[in-house]
Amino acid sequence: MTFRAQARRSLQTRLALAYAAGVYAAGVLVLVFVAVPLTTVEAATPKGGLSPGAVTGTAPGIGPPHLLAGSAAALVLLVPVALALGWFVAGRFLRPLRAITATAQMISAGNLHRRLDLGEPADELTELGHTLDDLFARLHASFDAQRHFVANASHELLTPLAGLRTLLEVALADPGADTRSLRSACEEALTLGEHQERLVRALLALATGERGVTRRDALDLARIAGDVLGSRRDRAAEAGVDLTGHLAPAVTAGDPRLVESLVANLVDNAVRHNHAGGHVEVTTRTSGARATLTVVNSGPVVPADQIRRLFHPFQRLAPERHGRHDGHGLGLAIVDAVTRAHHATLTAAARPEGGLSVTVRFPGGPPPDAAGGTSDHR
Repeated sequence: MTFRAQARRSLQTRLALAYAAGVYAAGVLVLVFVAVPLTTVEAATPKGGLSPGAVTGTAPGIGPPHLLAGSAAALVLLVPVALALGWFVAGRFLRPLRAITATAQMISAGNLHRRLDLGEPADELTELGHTLDDLFARLHASFDAQRHFVANASHELLTPLAGLRTLLEVALADPGADTRSLRSACEEALTLGEHQERLVRALLALATGERGVTRRDALDLARIAGDVLGSRRDRAAEAGVDLTGHLAPAVTAGDPRLVESLVANLVDNAVRHNHAGGHVEVTTRTSGARATLTVVNSGPVVPADQIRRLFHPFQRLAPERHGRHDGHGLGLAIVDAVTRAHHATLTAAARPEGGLSVTVRFPGGPPPDAAGGTSDHR
């Protein structure tokens, strides 16, 4: 017999004993407060043929020994009856719990599609079953997303590695390779290595954002956005994209590095998925009690039903456009992770003329313990 089976039977035994004890205690109380007082009662009876209303004498009632003996016998008989009823009732109450335990034991990482599916009656155990079904559904979705993420990450890492290996093998196998050809091969190898390095940094940023915020400092979105715009102007100019900012003070609290990563990925994504002569506008402001960041860009038309998918890892609207290794499909996923880590809200909308409008609303104000200071947020 397993430990779980012993624990389950022990619980049914305890419930049966508790139920029997309650019934037996009720019987004892009835004996003490009802039967014992009745032994002192004398019943009035009529004498001879007199009318019932004429009472001329008294006769003794039920004898105390007989009443007490009958009550004691009833209590003795009540013990097995109460135990049997308690065992039956405890078994009925524990039946849904046994079903929950048996199904939960069968569910594993490869069997997360199973559900409890408890029916009637609707009680606390049924509610627990529905809650566990919801939990299993979320776990199923999480495991599927994790498997897809690992598969996509492996593909993204293996592709440049395979290209690098092929490049080096071709260069080494060429008996007539000169300094110029070897230098060209090394430059291409460096380009592939830089792509891998960017991908690894993006994966680390995504993992850091999903881990949550471990520090909260007072920060101004306008200052962070200004620094990001300054570092991206040359790249935007090379792509023929006009980069502008309308930066009003917008103070919030959070991890400055994560927020800078969010702004940088939004701007990089807006520049990358744009066209020559396009534009990117970055706006910061305070709206009510919230600090707001908005990035609007021109570009190709984005179907409205595809927007949410773009914020998942390794999801691209048009994969064929990325053969030049200028993107890794993690930018908007990092934005989403950092947004959730800061308990902010993210809104994305497709523009009719093409491009996206992305708005992130942060809780306003400095950290609760000290403005401008650093605090642990665990």
